[in-house]
Amino acid sequence: PDWFMCDAAGKRMIPRDAELEQADLGEHLDVSRQAVNAIETGKYDPSLPLAFKISRLFALPIEEIFDDEFNGD
Repeated sequence: PDWFMCDAAGKRMIPRDAELEQADLGEHLDVSRQAVNAIETGKYDPSLPLAFKISRLFALPIEEIFDDEFNGD
């Protein structure tokens, strides 16, 4: 992907090509545009199956798209 969508704190959420709109991404993932927006803004954590769909769609490991904020403690 060309760039990543980030939440207000700058955390990467969903990779998205510059030409791919939320509605198009939602169509690819079988979710609404509103669901894509909620994930991108950090208001909603996707289910594990949806996280896997996002990972497969962009051919990236889930860990590169979503941060579980685990610091090793």
